[in-house]
Amino acid sequence: MDYHIPVMLKESINGLNIKPNGIYVDLTFGGGGHSKFILKKLSSNGSLFAFDVDKDVIKNVEKIKNKSFHFIKSNFRFFRNHLKINGLNKVDGILADLGISSHQINSSQRGFSFKGDKKLDMRMNNDLEFSAVDLLNTYKKDKLVNIFSKYGEIRNSIQLANSILRNRKKKKIKKTIDFIDIIKPFAKKKREEKYYAKVFQAIRIEINDEINSLKDLLLQSKITLNKKGRLVVISYHSLEDRLIKNFINKGNFIGEPEKDFYGNQIKIFKSISKKPIIPSKKEVIKNPRSRSAKLRIGEII
Repeated sequence: MDYHIPVMLKESINGLNIKPNGIYVDLTFGGGGHSKFILKKLSSNGSLFAFDVDKDVIKNVEKIKNKSFHFIKSNFRFFRNHLKINGLNKVDGILADLGISSHQINSSQRGFSFKGDKKLDMRMNNDLEFSAVDLLNTYKKDKLVNIFSKYGEIRNSIQLANSILRNRKKKKIKKTIDFIDIIKPFAKKKREEKYYAKVFQAIRIEINDEINSLKDLLLQSKITLNKKGRLVVISYHSLEDRLIKNFINKGNFIGEPEKDFYGNQIKIFKSISKKPIIPSKKEVIKNPRSRSAKLRIGEII
């Protein structure tokens, strides 16, 4: 099985509008699918800097034998600092695929999937000390309610939080199967898996501080990209997509246009497509995990 099937590969690489001698950044290396195609379009004078925080990707990094390729093990929220350490202030394109990889979902010890009997973990960075087990057994009610309603858009988050508190008094919540037993009564019949996915998504976002990491990525992109440089981001849920849409269209996260002294809107990016690009029916059949993906492209004005 492939480590990860890259989502909207052709569309995202085309979106970067690659110059053979340009400098590009792949912020989510994973299986290296996107990076390999970027490298195919670069000459020996071009450069690609790839980032990932997961130790498991190292075996994929080692397979790439290309002098234009540079790998940095770090959370992408720190990418600008690492580029500056490497003598770079500006780049021509930035790509980020924000989804978790197939490898992470399929690896039982990582605890990302709600299927099976495994330890709850959900850390993208194996070096983090705080895991899903810690969250579920230490967070107070109001904090649990907040992450489930905010990051999972779960309507019965108060009842869910109360149930978690009651059950962890009896027994520490450690395994996926135990947690599913706790949340199952709150899921609608025949829509259980969708509910489980939302609950797990909320916990994963909190554990990995994904929303703040995305905000850091976007803010750094506007000062790191050259004029006409491209920002290409693939997201998988509405929270991420809303932030990306607002940032590309309005230059901020709230979606309100910023204006200069004369009342003219301050534009940082030009949106390359009015609507988000979504996977083709053929791709969704081949890779069902791509079905919720949305691709947005912004070009620095």
